[in-house]
Amino acid sequence: METPPPLRLTFIFFIIIFLFSCSWYSFKLPPAFSGESQATAWLHNSKSRVRARSGSVPEIQIHEPRNHMEDVPHHPLDPLTMQEMYRVRTILSTHPPFSPSFPAIHSLSLDEPRKDLVLSWKEGDPLPPRKALVIALLNGQSHVLSVDLDLGLVTSNKINRGSGYPMLTMNDISVALEVALSYKELNRSVVKRGLSPSDVTCVTPSAGWFGPSEEGRRVIRVQCFSNQGTPNFYMRPLEGLTMTVDIDKKVVVKFTDTGGEIPVPKATGTDYRFKNQKEPLKIKAINPISIEQPLGPSFTVEDGHVVKWANWEFHLKADQRAGMVISRAMLSDSETGVPRSVMYKGFSSELFVPYMDPDENWYFKSYMDAGEFGMGATAMSLVPLNDCPRNSYYMDGIFASWDGTPFVQPNMICVFERYAGDISWRHSEIPVNGFDVSDMAIREARPKVTLVARMAASVGNYDYIFDWEFQTDGLIHVTVALSGMLMVKGTPHQTVDQMPSQEAASGPLVSENVIGVLHDHFITFHLDMDIDDTNNTFVKVDLVKERTLPGQSPRKSYLKAKRNIAKTEDDARIQLKLYEPSEFQVINPSRRSRLGNPAGYKIVPGGNAASLLDHLDPPQLRSAFTNNQIWVTPYNGNEQWAGGLFTYQSKGDDTLAVWSARNRAIENKDIVLWYTLGFHHIPCQEDFPVMPTVSSSFQLKPVNFFESNPLLKAAPVFENDLPVCRPAASS
Repeated sequence: METPPPLRLTFIFFIIIFLFSCSWYSFKLPPAFSGESQATAWLHNSKSRVRARSGSVPEIQIHEPRNHMEDVPHHPLDPLTMQEMYRVRTILSTHPPFSPSFPAIHSLSLDEPRKDLVLSWKEGDPLPPRKALVIALLNGQSHVLSVDLDLGLVTSNKINRGSGYPMLTMNDISVALEVALSYKELNRSVVKRGLSPSDVTCVTPSAGWFGPSEEGRRVIRVQCFSNQGTPNFYMRPLEGLTMTVDIDKKVVVKFTDTGGEIPVPKATGTDYRFKNQKEPLKIKAINPISIEQPLGPSFTVEDGHVVKWANWEFHLKADQRAGMVISRAMLSDSETGVPRSVMYKGFSSELFVPYMDPDENWYFKSYMDAGEFGMGATAMSLVPLNDCPRNSYYMDGIFASWDGTPFVQPNMICVFERYAGDISWRHSEIPVNGFDVSDMAIREARPKVTLVARMAASVGNYDYIFDWEFQTDGLIHVTVALSGMLMVKGTPHQTVDQMPSQEAASGPLVSENVIGVLHDHFITFHLDMDIDDTNNTFVKVDLVKERTLPGQSPRKSYLKAKRNIAKTEDDARIQLKLYEPSEFQVINPSRRSRLGNPAGYKIVPGGNAASLLDHLDPPQLRSAFTNNQIWVTPYNGNEQWAGGLFTYQSKGDDTLAVWSARNRAIENKDIVLWYTLGFHHIPCQEDFPVMPTVSSSFQLKPVNFFESNPLLKAAPVFENDLPVCRPAASS
């Protein structure tokens, strides 16, 4: 028997570790991973741990994934069950194009019923026909199929004629790594750098699209790192070493090695694991803190997906591409108690992450994380007490592997109530002007308790944390937080004084021989707002400076709010401007308050950033949806993904920008609001070796949706409502 080369052994080891680190659990593993459920054993044997103040290391509770084989759908938007996925696989195996050769399954999800059917459905009604949407690849052709589970038939099979390929599968990545790690030139390059082949870990950056030379075939880049002495191999790049692999032909089509003179950065100080921190913390430790709920949580999750809390009700599910999807968000009216529609569907549609280095080994790094890798596919199991507090509810994701068999992404989403000491509303009145001083002042305040749905995706080096936070005043606060590892570039320089020109570098020096490359993050959200119904209108309310007339007032200027109704898509493309402020509302012209104001919600931007790339730059052509921070389009069930259905190696011919260019009518229509949240990231030393979390957010806030403050009758909290907790008496 032939002995595998060292790098092949490294590859096999890396794949096993990667699969386990994804916390994959399957009741029927794909053939490539058949045998005893190793993932189950890993979940049982690798408990997460934290060090107690006494120095002991207690175990953190692991929320084991439950058996999903008996799941049945209860709601029209419930994701496909495991049994349904198996049925889809059986149906596809008899579909004529696939009967001799089963295709690679790149996506298998619920083909959601028509929106009007979902809106008319009531609990207790029969479910609309259950259908599956499948994206499959066979012989270089991308198929989009609709499978009717009731009929047991493929009812539609369309072949993609545009640019781009489906989201990558784990098998694609495995193939690319196996091809690259078997390449003799790679072995030679590794040895030249003074490394053992067994100390090399390789990853697969996406290729982007940069012209005709890469068309007609699926390619992926492969770059390598040293894992010697640290789990944080991202901080030890083999700079200048890049392979381009044809995934389908399984060959290396290009090999570049330009960084042989650049040293591999040291491993010292890169290990981020708590157990390996040798030096004690030099600052005073924080006492443990927890929010206690003596009566238990106030929310319920019915039938696995319908969340009910206070005056909110919404459908929550995991999605292999989007990560987490909020649907049918309803808010009970504070006067009548009747549920009212706020949002039909909200999710992160695409993430664009361009790095700012034109070097041959860097220019292509312009990721489209959702469409290329999948935010749900890369979502890790959340860590109890650290990712999510006590009394959290955990939800699993049920996804399909590349051969169509389902697997479970356990504990992918958590739902919990949050109280951080914030105030919902307050007012105090000083006892003057006739108030009886003996009665003291009026002091009214209410605590702000919110409900959070959270997921975290680890897309390679970066971790993205998504929070959808619901407040009892009707506000929805959406936050994206970033952590994880920088993507760094090796350099011969150890201090800034050695660098001939800091301005010429692609980023700052963050450690010896390590440059943190400047980059951006843009997250585009699909927000299908249905304020009290589907007939909505987008209104831009401009704050305009007016000057007073001579002698009119001691004032020289003041502001006026001028309303502008967007009649077409052209009217609703918004670039945020600090000195030309506006408010952006989605209203229902048919639903009026007692005062005649239309019911609405406004989007309130937080800190943001805009893409500064040239609009003709290939990465920006593909991500033209970031050219504006706000877009509004008419509802179209086929327009879900801002970067297009087929994002991988796409040219940008099927994006939000292309759809919006049709300039369709949007006044008093069923409309979708798109919002892009952005970050510019200039790395610094504090980002090494792992980044503290940074975040940005936006809000969806009621505007004349209620007749008055919906929290007016909310009760305050009194001392007797809470348990008494005191430190244990010292002996």
